[in-house]
Amino acid sequence: MQCDLQIDSKTPKIKYQDQEIKNVDAIIPRIGTSATSYGAAVIRQFESLGCFSTLSSEALLKARDKLSCLQILATHKIGVPKTLVSNNYFSIANIVDDLGSLPAIIKLINGTHGLGVILAESKSNAESIMEAFYKTKQKVMLQEFIKEANGADIRVFIVDGEIIGSMKRQAQPGEFRSNLHRGATASVIQLTEEEKDIAIKSTEILGLSVAGVDMLRSKRGPLILEVNASPGLEGIEYATGKDIAGKIIQFIERKYHQK
Repeated sequence: MQCDLQIDSKTPKIKYQDQEIKNVDAIIPRIGTSATSYGAAVIRQFESLGCFSTLSSEALLKARDKLSCLQILATHKIGVPKTLVSNNYFSIANIVDDLGSLPAIIKLINGTHGLGVILAESKSNAESIMEAFYKTKQKVMLQEFIKEANGADIRVFIVDGEIIGSMKRQAQPGEFRSNLHRGATASVIQLTEEEKDIAIKSTEILGLSVAGVDMLRSKRGPLILEVNASPGLEGIEYATGKDIAGKIIQFIERKYHQK
């Protein structure tokens, strides 16, 4: 966020604290949610200078927007939870009916770490929560609750089309959100062939070389919740005992030597 960009068809530049950044072979973008737009611009500037990036600006923008991500995956026949979105305040009651099942999950489209994710037990509860978000001009989506997941999801870490590690994240008793930031526990899990295929295909569709794919096990097969373009390393390295950061460095070295 402290990089200054000089956009010029002949001499594009990037400065940090008024010092020009030169002779960079590769970058590893770690872009937080609040920095998505400017972060993508900085990545794009490095790309214009011929630097290799583990995350492209285009892929970041596709994956970071939860709504766009689900739309893109669903278009390619990837299983996702049934999701409804409306920009019309007066349609709230209708989309709750259209979901067809309760309880339901209400999510902030730009939320992270489980923030802005609420379980609505009844129709009136769902309508009240969504109305509150609408009045504060927050973008939300309504999503089916996968009961059989039992408060657990799966994080699959992928580097250059290869599954490096996978873990099951189990929410604490009484909690439906399985984020490690919220006290969930992590353990190694064996993936089915279908889960492996859908995880790898999802990253390919979004153009991501390094990604964390979050999915649920449901009665109708694996469902993709989110594909994280800047996945955390600490939780999955601890759970799997693998040097995932090292795998990312090896990926960069391999791609650089192929240039």
